[in-house]
Amino acid sequence: MAGPLSGIRVVELSGLGPGPFAGMLLADLGADVVVVQRPGGSVLTGTGRYDVLNRGKRSLVANLKDPAEKELVLRLTERADVLLEGFRPGVTERLGLGPADCWARNPKLVYGRMTGWGQDGPWSSMAGHDIGYIAVTGALGAIGRAGGPPQVPLNLLGDFGGGGMYLVVGVLAALLSAKATGKGQVVDAAIVDGTAHLATLIFGMLASGGWQDERGANMLDTGAPYYDVYPTADDRHLAVGAIEPQFFAELLTKLDLADKAPPQHDTARWPELRALIAEAVRAQPLSHWAKVFDGSDACAAPVLNLTEAPDHPHLAARGTFTERDGVRQPAPAPRFSHTPNPPVGPPPAPGEHTEEVLTDWDVSRPA
Repeated sequence: MAGPLSGIRVVELSGLGPGPFAGMLLADLGADVVVVQRPGGSVLTGTGRYDVLNRGKRSLVANLKDPAEKELVLRLTERADVLLEGFRPGVTERLGLGPADCWARNPKLVYGRMTGWGQDGPWSSMAGHDIGYIAVTGALGAIGRAGGPPQVPLNLLGDFGGGGMYLVVGVLAALLSAKATGKGQVVDAAIVDGTAHLATLIFGMLASGGWQDERGANMLDTGAPYYDVYPTADDRHLAVGAIEPQFFAELLTKLDLADKAPPQHDTARWPELRALIAEAVRAQPLSHWAKVFDGSDACAAPVLNLTEAPDHPHLAARGTFTERDGVRQPAPAPRFSHTPNPPVGPPPAPGEHTEEVLTDWDVSRPA
């Protein structure tokens, strides 16, 4: 078995961040992903074995402004199921590689477009990065403590959560449609759209009055003392997320606070409850609490750093991380019972597979 997307062919026009992440995810699922890279090498951060967003792909180098090499890419699209691109709106059209150009060769092609602002709208042609995209959706403004500034969630929320993941969902849906109708379509994956969509629950709670539109005042944003992180004796942190009453009761028992703590939802006494939890957690190092809460329903877990995470017993047992050529990295996800993911492949050198791909895909070079 080679993954649930075995047999699906993808052409990825090399870019940054969420587009390559989407291509990596499709490759992790077994698709044959050919990344078309610029002459001179990858523009991605990291090179060689560290360029993990390109893992499992095959590489072909082409200058898209050269008519013969552009024609070669168009011939690849004739054999492909999906094309991924992450340029600003209108760029591939100007290059002669837009949807209409590709559909003239292959009407079933799914054309996946990854941008921050989307294909239309007054900001569609502006430059941007994750932090700006999530800023205007309200998501960034909602993350942080009371009285403090918004806290930047790396580029996980916008680039990869609201961007690359939504591009993959759209591509898979469009592939099912193309199989049924014989027609491909454009997938307009905009980070602003995806990030807003991720916050659907919060917007619903806001509309119902169940969410205050300010940081650190709600159940899931550190406003509630039973959903927060607390420093330990060794200046590490314990994450606490005991929302349900039975889990909250277990938390209090493990912290030896069952007879001291005020009621969970007595908001007037939340400062008192927070102080009690903080004092208890601060009395012991993180290693102590990791043992206390191991196997417990108290919904408390140690806050690990990136180096420690792969060695956590649960993650190690599941194989959540893997290693390729000495580089530790997250293993493919999700998992499948009948068509398991293929082993993680190495990132290719630029142009490493040019001739191999042309042979496998039965594509000839322009005369």
